[in-house]
Amino acid sequence: MFISSTRRTRAATIFALAAVLAVAAPVAEARPGGGGGMGSRGSKTYNAPSSTATAPGAAPIQRSQTQPGSTMGNPGMTSAATQRPRFGGGFMAGLLGAGLLGALLGGGFFGGLGGIASMIGLLLQVGLIVMVVAFAVRWFRRRQGNPAPAGMSRSALQGDSTPGNYRSAPGSATGPGPAMGATPRGAPQPTVGKVDIGPGDFQSFEIALNDVQAAYGRGDVAALRNLATPEMAGYFTEELRGNESRGVVNRISNVKLLQGDLSEAWSEGRMEYATVAMRYAITDVTVDLRTNQTVETGEPEALELWTFVRERGGRWILSAIQQGR
Repeated sequence: MFISSTRRTRAATIFALAAVLAVAAPVAEARPGGGGGMGSRGSKTYNAPSSTATAPGAAPIQRSQTQPGSTMGNPGMTSAATQRPRFGGGFMAGLLGAGLLGALLGGGFFGGLGGIASMIGLLLQVGLIVMVVAFAVRWFRRRQGNPAPAGMSRSALQGDSTPGNYRSAPGSATGPGPAMGATPRGAPQPTVGKVDIGPGDFQSFEIALNDVQAAYGRGDVAALRNLATPEMAGYFTEELRGNESRGVVNRISNVKLLQGDLSEAWSEGRMEYATVAMRYAITDVTVDLRTNQTVETGEPEALELWTFVRERGGRWILSAIQQGR
């Protein structure tokens, strides 16, 4: 009786603490990407974007399908690759474990050390284990042989700016630079080049800002898949499903770009990237679907860096969002 009472008391205490923490926890912005940095920026995914007048700094990307040091295109464009199981899994680990344990305990693949052929059996086990380990090591080395360069940067996007108003971002430079994640020695470096961004591109970025926010506010997953990489569309879908499970909807309106700067623009092979710092006004409210009452209200302004990607000559789509600071 005492034990049951103690368990009930502990359960009640844990529940009360969880409730307090839930109330005390800061409310994240409900707009797309408001909960933290997400997406991929090619080889620059884990590099800080160049500082601009609009956003002197940026929070790092926290959720990405790009592995540090990887430059094999944009994983956001082919998101299924990162979900493949690693070589061997539990099967090869089980074989190795069985062989080693059998050797230690007197058993093994061929019946242990007992019998006339015990020594031959042990040698065969050791040889098989060495072959499997060597094969696995070579396979992993081939898997990890990916290059990791960086690109270049330039700045400017001030409302209706023209090419004559372009400014270089502080500390930026033309040509390759260091990237987080060491490049394996001897790995080939991909082609990194310059991308010219003009008024038409700036207009595309501003339109994308409005279209993504509007689609997210409508819960229009099909539109989001057309406006963003599969990786980003997947994150947005997760957030929308989370709202649905809570019985709420995020309603977004009155989005207006107030100030913007081009932080970086570069190419990696056939892919072109542009990271843009944007400060914009927004009406961002979360409404309870049962009562139609507002349960959360976001800040009236947001400062974010959006990265766009396209195949050369194609259409820009959203590839990453980071919070500015």
